[in-house]
Amino acid sequence: MDKLIITAAITGAATVPSLSPYLPLTPREVADSAIEAAEAGAAIVHVHARRPEDGFPSANPEHFREILTRIKEKSDVVVCITTGGSVTMTVEERASVVPNFKPEMCSFNMGSINFALHTALDSIKEFKYPWEKQYLEMSKDFVFKNTFKDLYYLCEIIRDNNTKPELEVYDVGHLYNLDHIARLGKITPPFHMQFVMGVLGAIRGTPEDLTYLVTKAKVLFGKENFTWSVIGVGAAEINLSTMAIHMGGHVRVGLEDNIYIKKGVLAKSNAELVHKIVGLADTLNREVASPDDARKILGLKGKDNVGF
Repeated sequence: MDKLIITAAITGAATVPSLSPYLPLTPREVADSAIEAAEAGAAIVHVHARRPEDGFPSANPEHFREILTRIKEKSDVVVCITTGGSVTMTVEERASVVPNFKPEMCSFNMGSINFALHTALDSIKEFKYPWEKQYLEMSKDFVFKNTFKDLYYLCEIIRDNNTKPELEVYDVGHLYNLDHIARLGKITPPFHMQFVMGVLGAIRGTPEDLTYLVTKAKVLFGKENFTWSVIGVGAAEINLSTMAIHMGGHVRVGLEDNIYIKKGVLAKSNAELVHKIVGLADTLNREVASPDDARKILGLKGKDNVGF
């Protein structure tokens, strides 16, 4: 097996601040949390930005610039920038970070889904910021739009900026979407897929679902033409991470996806979640990849060739 690539998703746009006091919000907090996660063993950090005054998801390039330049100054970690943004952004706003900063990697969502966050309302007794309740409520009627027009547009963006896409697969139909754009020649292997499991509106985070996604990807693309990683949202995070380590896949953890270190106990940092995966990898005899190992495994352009 390849060494295990651990990705830390630092803050995201789905976790609202009232869910955890440990969620990084300001650019400095996001950057420092990413650096700590890298020191704990993450080879890649997945980065969103938020408004520093209230934690609302941000597409402001200056917020991203502060995060990215600090990470690069302090760490050798691979930076994967979101093009998923948040529920309030257009695809052009979401994707603007790629031509602006030319990162080694970016996320690339492979299709539209219902993306529901409203169940979090049941666990929040008091809101820290006024926007949070409406933001969660509106997700009952929200479709995360990633049409074929959007996919074609993102293919141009990643090609023009020599950025490796992390292909976010939320359901099996997204593998067929990838097959379609690959057959058109708009994207070429080797692919790096991220199986996002446990979002309400998409595939669940069960063992049989992960096995099915990996098997279907092998049927469509051939096992030599892709690498894969898994995100287990919420309670599925550690269980699916363990499976991925054993199966030869890679792992993403972080406060974007899961705020608990164990049942009922909030994780105090992204680094704490990374440490847990490092321990699992040691138990299962899988060596953990460094940032340079990840660059080699994924065929990245290198830290010196980014635009920040």
